[in-house]
Amino acid sequence: MGFRENLSKKVQVNRLAEQIRRSMKPADPPPRIDREALRTLFAMSRYAPRQERDLELFCREDAPGGPPFIIVLDNELKRYHTTVDDVVLRKSPTLKEMISIRNAIKILNDKDVVVSAKADTLQHLQEEIIASLDLSYTTEDIEALVQEGREALKNNYADGIIEVLTLIAELMGWAPVPKIMETPHCRAWGATKDAVGGAMEVGPSVVFNLMHSRLKLIRSTVSTLDNAALRQFHQTAKGEEPAELEGETVLAEMKKRILSRG
Repeated sequence: MGFRENLSKKVQVNRLAEQIRRSMKPADPPPRIDREALRTLFAMSRYAPRQERDLELFCREDAPGGPPFIIVLDNELKRYHTTVDDVVLRKSPTLKEMISIRNAIKILNDKDVVVSAKADTLQHLQEEIIASLDLSYTTEDIEALVQEGREALKNNYADGIIEVLTLIAELMGWAPVPKIMETPHCRAWGATKDAVGGAMEVGPSVVFNLMHSRLKLIRSTVSTLDNAALRQFHQTAKGEEPAELEGETVLAEMKKRILSRG
């Protein structure tokens, strides 16, 4: 795959991982982990599906000098470093297998073979997939991405410009703005950092107004506890106040920033 495809895959991996993390959050009654999203994530990885008894397993057989890594698809999401037969014994034993004292000890205590569980296993899987992607780029790669954004903007193709901005934000290390900065009919991303008092500082930021098909760059930093700055941000996003840069010049500025980082 080329640079754009690999970058898109990274964005997809991160989205899926965040979706799965949300399904893990404590609730009453306890939630079920998002298995469909996990299956999609596994399909991008080196883990191959395997069904044993009532267990849905994902195995990575290329572990050097030892047994495979095995992840069991259930709410515990444990990652084992042992054989398939051993995992099956511990997770889905038959009555005959449970009679053995030695087996009973294994069933009751799997610390000797469990490498990670739940969020730690998900983090491992996410990082392993991303590490396998070639995310290096050339000036031509960035120019092609920016040109795609220009064409989408020129043709009022909202989905296209949002896709390009999502990829640009990923390259910049920017994130969607916090909920308090969200503006109706707008999508926005920015450089974020934690500040004192539980606040978050966001800026610079890029905003796309879907209603007016207008792209803006806001250079100022906004604190999520600064009501005046938040009001100014919303007014600029809605088009009631001018932004420092608008239109194709925003894409040119983003290109400059990306290349200066590389």
